[in-house]
Amino acid sequence: MRTRNRGKRLPKRGKPLPLELAADARTYEVMVAGALRNELGGSHKAIKTLMRWTGASARTAKNWLAGTCGPSGAHFVYLMKHSDVLFNEVLAAAGRRRASSAEAVGTARILLAEALALLN
Repeated sequence: MRTRNRGKRLPKRGKPLPLELAADARTYEVMVAGALRNELGGSHKAIKTLMRWTGASARTAKNWLAGTCGPSGAHFVYLMKHSDVLFNEVLAAAGRRRASSAEAVGTARILLAEALALLN
């Protein structure tokens, strides 16, 4: 029969979590919070907007805005769908700023074509 290790430390198993990975996770939360606050502000209206965009609870939306935790999975996709600021921040964090610039050029071309049509 096995005895429990009461009062004793259990042996460590496996590899420790690299510090870089833990720091990146915090940076992700801060990046999302900053982008959302930049676009929506920090008011109660911002919380309601996040709830409407994602279907998340008020507490979850508050945590995202505070940067204490970040969205995962489907919530993150819904946020990127609705927030241009967050979308661009994610592209920049992934080193894909060029894709964002191509989208901006395409939008500028459409706007210029519409302006030329109005002038003619």
